[in-house]
Amino acid sequence: MERIKEIVGNIDQGKPKPVYFLMGEEPYYIDKISQYIADNVLSEEEKGFNQMVLYGKDTNVDEVISNAKRFPMMAEHQVLIVKEAQHLSRAIENLVSYVENPQPSTVLVICYKYKKLDKRKKLYKAIQKNGELFESKKLYENQVSEWIRRTLSGKKYKIEPKASALLVEYLGTDLSKINNELNKLIMVVPEGTQITSELIEQHIGISKDFNNFELKKAIGEKNIPKVARIMDYFAQNPKDNPFVVTISLLSTFFTQLLQYHGLKDHSPGNVSKVLGVNPYFVNEFMVAAKNYPMKRVSGIVSGLRQLDLKSKGVDANNLSQADLLKELLVQID
Repeated sequence: MERIKEIVGNIDQGKPKPVYFLMGEEPYYIDKISQYIADNVLSEEEKGFNQMVLYGKDTNVDEVISNAKRFPMMAEHQVLIVKEAQHLSRAIENLVSYVENPQPSTVLVICYKYKKLDKRKKLYKAIQKNGELFESKKLYENQVSEWIRRTLSGKKYKIEPKASALLVEYLGTDLSKINNELNKLIMVVPEGTQITSELIEQHIGISKDFNNFELKKAIGEKNIPKVARIMDYFAQNPKDNPFVVTISLLSTFFTQLLQYHGLKDHSPGNVSKVLGVNPYFVNEFMVAAKNYPMKRVSGIVSGLRQLDLKSKGVDANNLSQADLLKELLVQID
């Protein structure tokens, strides 16, 4: 985030770099930075003659260089944005001659999604010297809830940990998708509101009662009737509740529970740090540890691995989701 603030700050001060190479696995920040440059380097009057967008599928490096060498018309800069530039990966090193001596009045933005430059090559070193090289890294799943909290805080909203966890479970780690859903939500919820699981259910359509986090909590509490109800709901709605997500989350939970049993310090702060979970969920491990001794947890982890393989067709004949869930219930009972 500090790096992004620095990039934005230079643009706001009227000091854009001649080359921005935005690369990496997380497209969200690549889109955000390139859009900020598109919106803020030129005035609306200047954009007509001095702002151009090319697409990697429809262009080549020579055309990019040719356009980058143009002079602006009645403006201090021209902006050239190359979107989906990863399609130019085979010839991207040919940019090095331009980057070593870039046109000072051009702001060239290369959006190189899902790929990275080789640090050993000349282009990487030339961009570091004469431009701005930004790597947009994919967030780990346990980092996304904090990202949601910060994003909403910047818009003067709060969110309860359970609601944040629901979003991550339902939408995964795709920041663009999460941001779109958050924007829809804040359009109908007053500023200053704390986002709850009820609001998530009402406006985004995620069930607050029948989801993997409620299933995990019920399993930890050994609330078998509730576990059975949730599993029955999953069996009836397999498309919205794929077994692969359920088995993955429960495997992670019991692996973390095994770690919890091995800890000498069970203080909430230490458990949160070592297991990489929000402090809000630490109590679930304390409860589950009482219901599942270490030896039992070890057996469940092994059983879940076998069940995961069965769900993928190993030593099993296309078991239905209902059958897999029944086996899951037997594993954790």
